[in-house]
Amino acid sequence: MIDDFFGAIRIGLVKQAALGFFDSGVGGLTVVRAVQDLLPHEDVIYLGDTARLPYGSKSPETIRQFADEDVNFLLSKGVKAIVVACNTATAHALPSLQQKYEIPIMGVILPGVEAALADPTAERIGIIATRGTIGSHVYQHALATRRTGLMIHGIAAPLLVPLIEENWISEEVTQQVLLKYLQPLIDKGIDTLMLACTHYPLLVPVLKEVLPSDVRLVDSATTCAEHLKIMLEKIDLLSDQEEDGKLSIYLTDLSEQFEELARRFLKRSTGKIHRAVVG
Repeated sequence: MIDDFFGAIRIGLVKQAALGFFDSGVGGLTVVRAVQDLLPHEDVIYLGDTARLPYGSKSPETIRQFADEDVNFLLSKGVKAIVVACNTATAHALPSLQQKYEIPIMGVILPGVEAALADPTAERIGIIATRGTIGSHVYQHALATRRTGLMIHGIAAPLLVPLIEENWISEEVTQQVLLKYLQPLIDKGIDTLMLACTHYPLLVPVLKEVLPSDVRLVDSATTCAEHLKIMLEKIDLLSDQEEDGKLSIYLTDLSEQFEELARRFLKRSTGKIHRAVVG
């Protein structure tokens, strides 16, 4: 009876622990925002490795090292599960992280792939992402192994992240750049476009203007939040607290630019942003 009692307390404490998220910068806050909308009672700890971004230009070995250090930082904060809120880190580091650590760890790629394939009529799938993500072929491989006969077209779109971070989303130049990247996909008759970078959900209003109306958009933030909820339900780790969850943001390099970006990506108050030391 005593063991059962203290076991129940331990389970309760784990349920109330925070969810951990990390990305090379602040783009992963679009995932956090989606999670807060879907799971408003969860506490969240976010780590942005802004001192070492971008991960996309680093070697796979370096990305795995950085991701491992990010996970260890979040574990030191007592999180109950971790989301790799970065496409590049998911592509290169997720399998090794899941093998090394017992804590539940999920990435942003598989949820997006499953969402794209949820429509049985999807046949021509376009992917826009950073060079590192497109070059890894992880999305292409995941799609092709789950459904044969797909036509998959990946485009690296390196100019989109700086345009988003400069808050030029509504500028004509951004629409022109998007159209330049997307025209080859439009010409190939895509029916689905995967936004394979956590910055890109902010472009959805512009994408709807540029793309044909029948092209379905799949963004990694919303799909990741939905998969996280399912995972937490399966392992009985959903928070049962009634009050709204708290958000703690840690960045490895603090600057006014990163703090302003964090507010824009989150679309709500960030509270105090803390300095993190990793590695």
